[in-house]
Amino acid sequence: MRKAEERGFREFAVSHAASLRRTAYLFCGDWHMAEDLMQASLLKLYQAWHRIEWRDNASAYARKVLLRTWLDEKRRPWRRVEQRDGELPDVADATADPERAGEQLWARDLIHAALLRVPPGQRAVLVLRYFEDLPVSEVAVAMGCTEGTVKSQTARGLVALRAAVEELERGAVVAS
Repeated sequence: MRKAEERGFREFAVSHAASLRRTAYLFCGDWHMAEDLMQASLLKLYQAWHRIEWRDNASAYARKVLLRTWLDEKRRPWRRVEQRDGELPDVADATADPERAGEQLWARDLIHAALLRVPPGQRAVLVLRYFEDLPVSEVAVAMGCTEGTVKSQTARGLVALRAAVEELERGAVVAS
């Protein structure tokens, strides 16, 4: 790789690593695995960097590589039996009302736990559409499917997410 290309890749990696890691966390629900997915994706991008013709839209390509890396990892046999039930990291805000902050943390944890119960393809669509705020057309490109498929997976994913939230809320009420 030429020095200019390597410099361009380094700048891209530094500026997009945190975003890729956050997206990977939303996909998988584990910060350690998210770090591994981000690094594997950046490695794949580095190997293909000289072939990427449209570097001005490299972030879309990086999201696609991250998505494919995560889906490939989900298909591995040893991942099927592994259960991850770790604690979500809390970020304290000293200026926030403690009661309101507790409600927000509870809602965030509830949504995240429900999101992890949604099937992987639907979860990927929901993360890209609502957390990454991508339009349908960009999600379709990232997932390698049609816009109609993105729309139907979004609708099904939202139904599954609502059902998971209701189920978790019922479980929380019973446990109280």
